[in-house]
Amino acid sequence: MRTRLKICGFTDVDSAVYAAHLGVDAIGLVFYANSSRHVSIEKAIEITQALPPFTSVVGLFVNANENEIRNVIAQVPLDYLQFHGDEPAADCRIYGKRYIKAVSMKAGLDFDALNAEYHDAKGLLLDAYHPDAKGGTGTLFDWALIPAKRPIPIILAGGLTVQNIKRAIQIAHPYAVDVSSGVELEKGKKDIVKMTAFTQQVQEGDRETL
Repeated sequence: MRTRLKICGFTDVDSAVYAAHLGVDAIGLVFYANSSRHVSIEKAIEITQALPPFTSVVGLFVNANENEIRNVIAQVPLDYLQFHGDEPAADCRIYGKRYIKAVSMKAGLDFDALNAEYHDAKGLLLDAYHPDAKGGTGTLFDWALIPAKRPIPIILAGGLTVQNIKRAIQIAHPYAVDVSSGVELEKGKKDIVKMTAFTQQVQEGDRETL
């Protein structure tokens, strides 16, 4: 099975379009004001209008209020909502859109409870736990914490780079991988060389895992 690829945290048109032409399955736009990768609605519209067909757009929110989210989805053509805070499932599904729930990986996490509560999520995005940040920290977590039983597709995130992505695919066997800081020149500024190399490494990881 091919590992799907999402690159998150785009802040400009050119790098998002470049990623799409690389064959990236989804790009992520961050609607969280405290993030260095935050985009305005105006910039998000500009990015989505420039994308070629068949590239999904994911909007990332962190404990946002309903009005804020509805204001974004009324103007930006998002294919998925990604909830990266403490949102209960009931708050994720009220928008009538496909959603992804991010999970901070800590020892003792009850995956049975997560799978039951977020049973209609299109994916569980597993990210490194950080007490002060919601994703994009460049920190790895122990892939041994990932359960073998996966009723909901697993999206692997957290500290992925060109150097470790093949091994991550071979060990964790995720449905998809999600990278942000691992393909940046600096926070919010993607590096086309790193994006190209990362995409190639994902493809190589798939071939070597077959």
